[in-house]
Amino acid sequence: MADYIEGKRPVVEALRTQMPIKCVLVADNVQRDSLVNDILRKAKQRDIPVKTISRKRLDEISERGSHQGVMAEALPFDYVNGTAILKAAEASAEAHDGRALVVVLDHITDAGNLGAIARSAESVGAAGIVIPNKRAARVTAATYKSSAGAIAHIPVAQVANIASTLDRLKEAGFWVAAATEHAADYIWDANLKGKIALVLGNEGEGVSRLVLEHCDFGVKLPQVGAVSSLNVAQASTACMYEWLRQNRTAAEGLRG
Repeated sequence: MADYIEGKRPVVEALRTQMPIKCVLVADNVQRDSLVNDILRKAKQRDIPVKTISRKRLDEISERGSHQGVMAEALPFDYVNGTAILKAAEASAEAHDGRALVVVLDHITDAGNLGAIARSAESVGAAGIVIPNKRAARVTAATYKSSAGAIAHIPVAQVANIASTLDRLKEAGFWVAAATEHAADYIWDANLKGKIALVLGNEGEGVSRLVLEHCDFGVKLPQVGAVSSLNVAQASTACMYEWLRQNRTAAEGLRG
């Protein structure tokens, strides 16, 4: 089934963040305002076909009825497999004094959170992201927007079984750390040097019991405020930057 982006501003954002687009659909009676002109300009710059169709046909395609006379048909995201993530991680370790980070998401359900996590992962130089292929967020227009396009620059693997993927990572020399508020140790006191797989849990339930059983240790963020916890995207950023801090090198100008 095709994935459509509906509305002028969402289509502008999809084009701006380099989301793979098959074509742009424009109603034959759409008002040519500044947003429509921007869409047509960006589509031309990216050599994306623009098709003029009847508003009735757009209404038929629309799932939410919010197309405003403009929609875009997205191309499927180019996921990789678990083996590709392992290869990328090994290449990262060879290039960066043995350090590599793989971010594993245990059934994150919000596509915007996936994008925010991807933005931080790309920023710290993570080798890739692993997500389940069922009952979890997938890469959508919301992911491109919240990642500011970073999702296009980091490998994302969809896997059938998170636990078995963690076992493969451990066989490849990774230590698996679960970010959980129930951990005994603060992340500052944990050893995150070298090859680390960071597991982040579902927005409501956290890391599942089954996945925790396949992790080597748990880490948590210290909190002294009144709010009980950070959301998963915020927590992921703090955890990933602690990994980067511990693996800093003078050659890269990273100093603590």
